[in-house]
Amino acid sequence: MTAVLTTRSTPLILAGMALERYLSICFPLHYIHMCSVPRTFLLIFIILILTATPPLTDLLITVVHQPLSLFNTPIFCDHPLLFRHLSIYYKNCVFDGVYLSFVALTLLYTYCKIMLAAQAASTGLASVKRARNTVLLHGLQLLLCMLAFVVPSLQAALISLFPRFSLEIRYIFFLVVYIIPRFLSPVIYGFRDEHFRKYWTRYLSCRGKNVSR
Repeated sequence: MTAVLTTRSTPLILAGMALERYLSICFPLHYIHMCSVPRTFLLIFIILILTATPPLTDLLITVVHQPLSLFNTPIFCDHPLLFRHLSIYYKNCVFDGVYLSFVALTLLYTYCKIMLAAQAASTGLASVKRARNTVLLHGLQLLLCMLAFVVPSLQAALISLFPRFSLEIRYIFFLVVYIIPRFLSPVIYGFRDEHFRKYWTRYLSCRGKNVSR
């Protein structure tokens, strides 16, 4: 459930970050009031509620429709094997469709608005281009996140074709879909930050001299 929670929260976090860039470019005078600390905590709370709802309802449906002995049965840790009721599948299909459509439309809307601001701006083009590139990066990350919703069907098909390599297939998909995107995000954002990039290059090149601020 923790893995499901973190996987589902990533697209909503990307949408929130894209909205933050949109507000900073299109509403610079109101940015401080719109993106205050209390509103940030409220957004985090809403994201937690939205991402916790599907796994909690999966667990509730399973408790209602399955015998309690299921929870004492040795079973492979896989979502379809544990949450077997058909209503869970249809519920998650509807939720994922609405959920990813909302995030994709949010990224598209913010990108178009930032592009229009870039065309109309006579000053501060660097910040506008940076915001545009940030939203594009969020779109790339969203595509990587969407793999997590496509993989179960593809993984099941490959395992049915190559049952002898089921563990290897699961391991490869786990690396590609869950580990690598989470590894790339901090690396990319770290290199995009000018001050942090100096320390990155220092430690990656194993240079001993200090980096001036």
